[in-house]
Amino acid sequence: MNQVKTVALLGALSGLLITISYSVLGGTFGVIAGIGLAAMTNLGAWYYSDRIALAAYQAQPVSGHQAPGLHRIVERLAHRAEIPKPAVYVIPGAAANAFATGRDPNHAAIAVTEGIVNLLPADELEGVIAHELNHIMNRDTLTQAVAATIAGAISFLAQLLSYALWFGGVSRDDNGPNPLALLGTVILAPIAATVLQLGISRTREFAADAGAARLTGNPQALARALKRLEANARRVPMAGNPAFEPLMIVNAVPKQFLAGLFSTHPSTEQRVQRLLGMEVATNQAYGL
Repeated sequence: MNQVKTVALLGALSGLLITISYSVLGGTFGVIAGIGLAAMTNLGAWYYSDRIALAAYQAQPVSGHQAPGLHRIVERLAHRAEIPKPAVYVIPGAAANAFATGRDPNHAAIAVTEGIVNLLPADELEGVIAHELNHIMNRDTLTQAVAATIAGAISFLAQLLSYALWFGGVSRDDNGPNPLALLGTVILAPIAATVLQLGISRTREFAADAGAARLTGNPQALARALKRLEANARRVPMAGNPAFEPLMIVNAVPKQFLAGLFSTHPSTEQRVQRLLGMEVATNQAYGL
């Protein structure tokens, strides 16, 4: 059911690209051009979304000699999960966050910030890495990266349209685009893209949390890490393309109440409660 839902949501994101093209160009040509643009974006995202995501945050590959502790955690958990060890990247900066990307477990990477490595004790960092490995195991990385790439393209095109409208680059004639349609597209397309990403991301975050808890056997460590990461994000927000924020383990910039309604992540409180519930259930099962 989740796969059907994901395909439908990715199709809807592609439909937004076609809508933008139709709003700009109009007629059959606009639809055909939009279909071509959507096809190229999906194909490009399939092959290059991991590189795009890593480049968006200036992530650099690190070897086992450069970061032996980090590599040991990744290797141990990947072996336990029975997947190939992903490539390891580090993002410069004090912000504390992490994400995974790649089209399948054989072409995957995990990126962590310098801030998260310095902030978290080993057991909490292990929980974060296990969370990202679960995204790889579930092939969420491809879905999220493709969605982020398409959403980024939608936001970019909408921004170009807003400039065209603002500086008078669009006029209304019998064969030209409708300025009102363009204005509606500029306003609504990025919002719709965010809502669609929300539908893709939230349930996958809960699933990755649960999988990480099972992989490490330590739900409390991940719960502590999530609370620590959210507190850090309030002090040190993470810069980068907002379209790629759904890839992160926590929101790069903490959301206030109204903005939180459109957050691609569940609230940290909800995630922590579920993890602690797993701890209680495990203890009860073993009579602890």
